Amino acid sequence: MHLSRAAWRKSSYSGGGNQCVEVGVAPGAIGIRDTKDRAYGTLVVTPAHFASFLEAIKADRFSD
Repeated sequence: MHLSRAAWRKSSYSGGGNQCVEVGVAPGAIGIRDTKDRAYGTLVVTPAHFASFLEAIKADRFSD
């Protein structure tokens, strides 16, 4: 999975503070990285895995 041509955008849920996440979309890959610490790396997943993750968030499966 290659992200050199990914279109990156900051999450609309990041707000104005220092807790910003960027999502990069490329053919066959989704990248997730910390906006302020990009050098720490990027988590790369398939679009199907990312869609499952978003569904779980929307269904509130990660709450205490």
